[in-house]
Amino acid sequence: MCLKGLKDMIIETMRRKKPTGGELSYYGTITGLSVARYYLAATTIGDYALFGGGLTSTNSAVVDAYNASLTRSNPTALSVARGYLAATSIGDYALFGGGYTGSSSSVVDAYNASLTRSTPTALSVARYELAVTSIGNYALFGGGVSVSSTVSAVVDAYNASLTRSTPTALSVGRFRLAATTIGDYALFGGGYSSTYSAVVDAYNASLTRSTPTTLSVERRYLAATTIGDYALFGGGLTSTVSAVVDAYNASLTRSTPTALSVARGYLAATSIGDYALFGGGNSGSLSSVVDAYNASLTRSTPTALSVARYLLAATSIGDYALFGGGYSSTYSKVVDVYQYK
Repeated sequence: MCLKGLKDMIIETMRRKKPTGGELSYYGTITGLSVARYYLAATTIGDYALFGGGLTSTNSAVVDAYNASLTRSNPTALSVARGYLAATSIGDYALFGGGYTGSSSSVVDAYNASLTRSTPTALSVARYELAVTSIGNYALFGGGVSVSSTVSAVVDAYNASLTRSTPTALSVGRFRLAATTIGDYALFGGGYSSTYSAVVDAYNASLTRSTPTTLSVERRYLAATTIGDYALFGGGLTSTVSAVVDAYNASLTRSTPTALSVARGYLAATSIGDYALFGGGNSGSLSSVVDAYNASLTRSTPTALSVARYLLAATSIGDYALFGGGYSSTYSKVVDVYQYK
């Protein structure tokens, strides 16, 4: 490797390294989404946090981009307006896949770090209310449901060149599930098929599937994120709302840390610095609560969201965690920000 290449690698490693020992605080609200909406999806690529798609009185194709200074811009819209979609990032691309257009969608839109949009090969099966995460060189879209109410177990994998493959399907087809990644594993947990599910499917970087210990409580409409050595699945719905948080370490051993301070489903989760954040949701009434878990899984409750809402989306950029959109008494364009420093 040349000297310049080594220098660039060191700089990139330092840029991505998570800070330790900082403090979490509520930053406030910033310029809202350009279109109020819920059932949207969010992810981060390069210097941008992206919020794409969603529902108002109709389907939305809007993408809002926030840079590390929290300035908003609007790149090219999704190629197809849709809600109930899922988003993640792999290599140089942010991917928005699946969704609901009035019918089931198989469309995948990809944005590079310059926010130029392309449309790689579509999902092998059109579906919405699916989940997505990334592991190694792959972004994995798993589960979902079609407008004919066909529940899917299909997993579509996209590599960093956006070539699609179809690894072993989920052990149980389901939708309204959640996904995140820990160590060498991508995890898909919970959901709903003909009943509430506690199943967790794990995929390693070679896309080999295993099935670790199930969630302690079966549920759908939960949220997932990762902090330190743990993947966390929090909240959700069964016949009632759940406050349970299940934690999986890199060996896929499950533990159950302190529950959320308020039981709720339809919440959103992201991580920043030393904290995993679960925000918003519905507990029978709309919630503005944010629960924060540090790398030791100790829970705290920072300042609440400025507006109680559910079906929002969350992602992080730089020193900031962003919770955007959702539904309160109407569709929301609010973006609340938490800072780690």
